[in-house]
Amino acid sequence: MANREALRQFQSHLASRLSAARTTGVAASWLAVEAANVKYLFPLSQSGEIFPWANTQPVPYTQRWFLGVANLRGGLYGVIDLGSFVAGTVPASRAEPVRDQARLVALNSVLDVNCALLIDRLVGLRSMDSFIDSAPAPDTAPGYFGSGYTDADGAHWQEINLQSLSQQPRFLSISA
Repeated sequence: MANREALRQFQSHLASRLSAARTTGVAASWLAVEAANVKYLFPLSQSGEIFPWANTQPVPYTQRWFLGVANLRGGLYGVIDLGSFVAGTVPASRAEPVRDQARLVALNSVLDVNCALLIDRLVGLRSMDSFIDSAPAPDTAPGYFGSGYTDADGAHWQEINLQSLSQQPRFLSISA
């Protein structure tokens, strides 16, 4: 019950920050998240609802990064471990304290993919003013990588184009 109340408070706080950003003329462009100790930026227009960690029902004979399916507000979503998918590694097991911060970020419904990305931590909203430098993705980067950004603390943030990600053959082919 406490987790639900905390989630409601967080979503209310996030909604009020979005509203304040609109009225002050500072437009938030990205949802900032962390997965497998890497900082990512999801375009707000491509991001959907944010859910607390939900146990998934495993699906046999699928890729290791495909954690299974979860019932999120009455909808059936495939759950993908973002850090594992990007790195091509086995998903890390998450201890209870880590799971408390983990979230599922659904892709926007306009992308027409019932999918949620497991992230380790939700950082907040970011705009262009949050960064001091940017660079295009390297030629060797996956096709769904957008520009890379550097914040004032020197941290690197990688933009992920969720629409492009949702159309990648590797992303769509979950069978092992």
